[in-house]
Amino acid sequence: MATALYRLGRWSYRRRWRVTLLWLVLLALAGVGAATLSRPTIEAFSIPGTESQRAVDLLQQRFPEAGADGAVARVVFAAPAGQRITDPAGRAEVERVVSGLRTAPQVAEVAGPFEAEAVSPDGRVALAQVVYKVPRNDLTDADREALLAVAQLGRDAGLTVEVGGDAAQAPPEQGAGELIGVLVAAIVLTITFGSLLAAGLPLITAVVGVAVSLLVITMASRFVDLNSDTPGLALMLGLAVSIDYALFIGFRYREELRAGGERDEAAGRAVGTAGSAVVFAGLTVIIALAGLAVVNIPILTQIGLAAAFTVAVAVLIALTLLPALLGFVGRRVLGRAGRVAAGAVPEGRPSAGRRWGLLVTRFPWLFAGVCVVALAVLAIPALDIRLGLPDDGSAPADTTQRKAYDLLTEGFGPGFNGPLTVVVDTGEAGSAESAAQLISAAITRLPNVASVSPPVYDQARGNTALMSVVSASAPASAATEDLVDDIRRSAAQLRPQTRADVSVTGQTAIDIDITKRTSETIVPYLAIVVGLAFLLLMVVFRSLLVPLKAVLGFLLSLAATFGALVAVFQWGWLTDQLGLEATGLIMNLIPIMVIGLVFGLAMDYEVFLVSRMREEFTHGSGAVEAVVQGCGRSARVIIAAAVIMIGVFSGFILADAQLTKSFGFALAVAVFFDALVVRMTIVPAVMALFGRAAWWVPSWLGRVLPRIDIEGEGLRRREAMPAQGVALAEGATADRGVERSWHS
Repeated sequence: MATALYRLGRWSYRRRWRVTLLWLVLLALAGVGAATLSRPTIEAFSIPGTESQRAVDLLQQRFPEAGADGAVARVVFAAPAGQRITDPAGRAEVERVVSGLRTAPQVAEVAGPFEAEAVSPDGRVALAQVVYKVPRNDLTDADREALLAVAQLGRDAGLTVEVGGDAAQAPPEQGAGELIGVLVAAIVLTITFGSLLAAGLPLITAVVGVAVSLLVITMASRFVDLNSDTPGLALMLGLAVSIDYALFIGFRYREELRAGGERDEAAGRAVGTAGSAVVFAGLTVIIALAGLAVVNIPILTQIGLAAAFTVAVAVLIALTLLPALLGFVGRRVLGRAGRVAAGAVPEGRPSAGRRWGLLVTRFPWLFAGVCVVALAVLAIPALDIRLGLPDDGSAPADTTQRKAYDLLTEGFGPGFNGPLTVVVDTGEAGSAESAAQLISAAITRLPNVASVSPPVYDQARGNTALMSVVSASAPASAATEDLVDDIRRSAAQLRPQTRADVSVTGQTAIDIDITKRTSETIVPYLAIVVGLAFLLLMVVFRSLLVPLKAVLGFLLSLAATFGALVAVFQWGWLTDQLGLEATGLIMNLIPIMVIGLVFGLAMDYEVFLVSRMREEFTHGSGAVEAVVQGCGRSARVIIAAAVIMIGVFSGFILADAQLTKSFGFALAVAVFFDALVVRMTIVPAVMALFGRAAWWVPSWLGRVLPRIDIEGEGLRRREAMPAQGVALAEGATADRGVERSWHS
């Protein structure tokens, strides 16, 4: 592989104009396609095969008005202290606001509080439900301003009026997060490279790669319903890996130039060696991301495939466009002062990375033990993780959505904020009424039920009934989840009498089903991703202990990441200092997404670090010295890459979308734990403890495994080969010598 990539890198360097023009043409074509084919993204989640999703599909057929996908606003009224909303003056003001809501832009229908009997028992709180013709993403700022302006009419009359629901929320937009991430990357690259020109190359390749990827993803919205979170998360990962991959290859190019190599030869060797690590690191990330499809939740599949495509483009950019750009700058990439590149030793003084490697390998048990214990302690909060989907009740306390939620809780009880929808389908015309009465009576007797609405029947055939169940507990609580299970169990027991299919749906039930689906698939997904990556790393390094260590290190950093996530977003620790808002639970999609991305990123650093250790070992260094040399040559670039990733991911904490916010925090923390604690400390310590055994593989397995030259041994043999040619058998036994050398 190293030889093939060497040729690709050298060709791209020599054909720099052609390669650059090709990428610019691809960028232009993607831009044209995105401009002509794109469609708006969607907000809705779907979970094929679950009861709640089947009920949604049935509602769209039998009750089109109930299954509509338009945005919803909940306008909550509260009378001043000592008064009632049903008093003549209060009632008149409410009716005036409701009339204004009916004439607001894009409004399909309004259920006023008096006609819908949505007035609290004490008469102080009332609810008007507003349904729009279009989804939230299609509402304009003017539409939302009109909604809030009508609500202000009630406030001016002395009522408390707050607005909840998705219609009151603007679609999440990426704010300053991307700019902050790029700024952090620029600063780190300039310090690391010591040259503005060299620092600019990874940024240019990242911008081109991310632009091409996002434009193609935008084009895909013509053919699939694309969730609104997909582009943002693909952008987040694309920025990070694009800069990192270019950073690794750019550093190696500088090393080769400092060693006296010709410019095109240096580009070829950089792509042949560091590029091999980039290919396998990228392949590991792609496997982890594409594996999200096994969960069978469309939003996860979309995010996984979109991010995997972004990573693939980042790899191609690093292997082709970067060497082409290096061809334009040549030796100027070293900077005016020709500063020493990563891994080189100025004036006989060891680099900081080498000194760190010497320290860790001198006391391996101490460093490994302290780091493992620290990460294990940080992981303790993960034992209390609660999954769900935050609603208006987890919004900041000063928002109108949160105030509307609290008013409804005060007036009607917490369950009123997320009622359950029960659908009874008998399949026989005119038979729904008797079945619905039995089901309604059974649900009323269940614990934790506040109220059950009278059934509503479809007008066409009378074989479907619809009723609303209000829980006595909050929508996101464990008690409401138990109630959903109780309703389903009770309906199954009554089926011999009712001969009806009973389904529980509504946003609360959908959230519960998504949580259960993700919880059930975490272990199979983790097994698939870890298993495939273990096999890949075993092939790359021809070792059993190296991939085993990599997987265990990932699990340790993952547990610590979940612990930090729970402590901040669920328990509320450090929220004021970090400028975050605790939601009381972790978004149900976060754990499985974090598993996929963190595993891929962890294997990035594993491949980059251990490939340099193996390179030194195959070139004759002792086992421990190879670890020290690998740290010395990799530490600076790995730390720079980690700081860049942390900066990029931390910038997304400023995003509006809760999913993007918590996802950015989780990835930033995970990179810190994995790159700086696991890979740069635990890995050198454990590799020193393993010694030569780290590179051992059973002889029978060694004969089966394909030989992949990731450390560039083929390039060394090529350089050492005399003009007339030498016996290739000696070179061909290099890897076998590595496998046997641990015995000596």
